[in-house]
Amino acid sequence: MRTTRTRRTALTACTAALLAATTLTACQGNDALTKEPSPAGAASVVQPSIGTTDSGKAQPAAHTPTEAGFVACAAGSTKIVATKVERPVNHMLLTVTNTGKRACDVYMAPLLRFDEEQAATQIVEDSKPQAVATLAPGESAYAGVTLSSATGEAAHGYKPEKLTLHFAARSDSGSVGAPVKVTLPAGTYKDDSAAVTYWLSSMQDALTY
Repeated sequence: MRTTRTRRTALTACTAALLAATTLTACQGNDALTKEPSPAGAASVVQPSIGTTDSGKAQPAAHTPTEAGFVACAAGSTKIVATKVERPVNHMLLTVTNTGKRACDVYMAPLLRFDEEQAATQIVEDSKPQAVATLAPGESAYAGVTLSSATGEAAHGYKPEKLTLHFAARSDSGSVGAPVKVTLPAGTYKDDSAAVTYWLSSMQDALTY
């Protein structure tokens, strides 16, 4: 009888610990990205936070080391080009190419800031790939940017002059390395509905959202 009571007590303690750990994980997972409600039929988006995981200091190396065995692509070893596309309408394509001498990973989605906007461009959560894009030297990854609403109903439309891109950290919290100044295509127009996909290996997939 004593053995049964002891086992029940241990089981209760384990269950409580598991519930506590689950609650803590859920809370921590909401720090970097805040879920935004989406209308029916619309893509799910999240609002990223641009911070740095290195106390705000730019990494001097061409590639930014993250954890053992993982190397993040960084400003000094990549080239980023923004291109206007005809289809889908109101879209722009971001292409990152590894110009370094070793393979690197591009994590999550590019963290974008147009002009002096306080908030980073929201991320299309539905575009999250099953695997991180690893770029061998000379290889590229892509991210599609929806610049404005097709119906013109979104607010605060304007023509930005600057685009700053940060590389997301592998931990999905903040950014790594130095920011990159990206040249915008002439006549770029955006509004509050602007959103960017995750980095994807296929250009076609990046322009699907």
